Amino acid sequence: MQNKTLCTLGCMLFLAGYSFAQDTVKGYVYNDANKNGKKDRKEKGLEGVSVTNGVEVVVTNDNGKYELPISNDAIISVIKPSGYAINTNKDNLSQFFYIHKPNGSPKFKFEGVSPTGKLPRSVDFGLMPSEENKAFTSLIFGDPQPYTLEEVDFFARGIVDELKGVKDVAFGLSMGDLVGNDLSLFNPYIKAVKDVGVPWYNLLGNHDLNFDAEEDHLADETYEAHFGPANYAFNYGKVHFIVLDDILYPDPRDGKSYWGGFCDDQLQFVENDLKFVPKDHLIVLAFHIPLSEPEGDPFKDDSRERLFDLLKEYPNTLSLSAHTHIQRQDFLGKEQGWKQDKPHHHYNVGTTSGDWYSGKLNKQGIPISVMRDGTPKGYAYIHFNGNQYNVKYKVAGKPEDYQMKIFAPKVVAKGRNTKAGIYANFFIGSENDEVVYRIDKGDWKPMEYVQEQDPSYEALVFEWDLTDTLMPGRRSSNPIDCKHLWRGKINTKLEVGEHQIEIKATDMYGNTYTGTSSYKIDTQPDAQTQTK
Repeated sequence: MQNKTLCTLGCMLFLAGYSFAQDTVKGYVYNDANKNGKKDRKEKGLEGVSVTNGVEVVVTNDNGKYELPISNDAIISVIKPSGYAINTNKDNLSQFFYIHKPNGSPKFKFEGVSPTGKLPRSVDFGLMPSEENKAFTSLIFGDPQPYTLEEVDFFARGIVDELKGVKDVAFGLSMGDLVGNDLSLFNPYIKAVKDVGVPWYNLLGNHDLNFDAEEDHLADETYEAHFGPANYAFNYGKVHFIVLDDILYPDPRDGKSYWGGFCDDQLQFVENDLKFVPKDHLIVLAFHIPLSEPEGDPFKDDSRERLFDLLKEYPNTLSLSAHTHIQRQDFLGKEQGWKQDKPHHHYNVGTTSGDWYSGKLNKQGIPISVMRDGTPKGYAYIHFNGNQYNVKYKVAGKPEDYQMKIFAPKVVAKGRNTKAGIYANFFIGSENDEVVYRIDKGDWKPMEYVQEQDPSYEALVFEWDLTDTLMPGRRSSNPIDCKHLWRGKINTKLEVGEHQIEIKATDMYGNTYTGTSSYKIDTQPDAQTQTK
């Protein structure tokens, strides 16, 4: 019983700290005209800006002043309004928070926050006016997750290098599992991402935890020391972003491992935050573990239901996750507890580490790391326009128009039926998309949506099992069913020779992508010819 209530008790103690200490934090949100990061006498306060202690949310008065309760284990953060920018540090990390831990973090294997000392008389947040178009783009990284410095290098050279100096990106967000259990790799990870050259946000994954913590609210101490609060929000254009830690650790059911879900104080924060968000804005929620998966019980049902209840008055929503090392589009309706007629779109983003840096090495000595559903490693761009959005996936090291992997047999026998098929793995696709194909510029025909293992990925894996010579790199994970796979029939009645395959896929946003391949038809040799 004690283990099952750890998360709830932690949340209650956090809130109880307010009443025992009777402490408050005060300060100003101001126009940092000279961009020096401190409030000068002539710099005016900004009215109507939200500030939070991680649970309660208040807005500044006409002088830009706010006041909040505070405990001795708290992070105060400003919720950036649209039309303003926040200072970033030398590593391009947004500085939107103040940590108040007078005694510092508990003693863990990996160092947390150093003692912050006495609370300043005024905790101020400077913002700078910034032109924000209603149309903008964000860059999304799923699970960088290096376990070693060598894998940090794989991440830097295989992902970041091709993004250095990227244009027209407002900010980036990494979707958790920033590292793989070794929290001393946070700084190398930060140095790698810095080179993208845009303001960067992060969120907490299950491999970013202090595993020696015995209570959930202490499991993110090292994360906080490097990145600030694990729960926060900000605005850009007509989009309101809410970033949440959805890792319950230790698992409140048995005190072991972890579980997906939220504590009461987190949901209270979301409720308080949304009070100041217009109903016609797009709400984008980002967290590590997906809201639901078909196998097992990875997410707490009550957390999902309560979150959906808070969103029922917002018709424009999107949620993002990573964690699975595959890519998938989910549409959650009333059967899953969604409170609106239009299903909620949940995008489970493919990862920058792919299949945990496995597979053969490319020409640069970097693992190709194709994911178990056949999705190549990469990252996503989300293009926003007002309260609408359009997601595109970019395969690392490939042209932007490389959006599908086509598999077909190399040769088939003329006139003979075959169980082989033409497969198209449309990386960003979902079951509702249209995928058609044609042979030799004939009529377009629909392909059949199937949930099977991608044969192109199966071939990559079995190459490791069939070779009699060890290859550089590491065997990939076993295949799983792909959620964005289509199958077409092979026409064997054509003339002997090479035949061209064209495939056209149209996604949920109306984007159309094409791919090509080929197969050969030959005559079947007879048994006598073979024996000779």
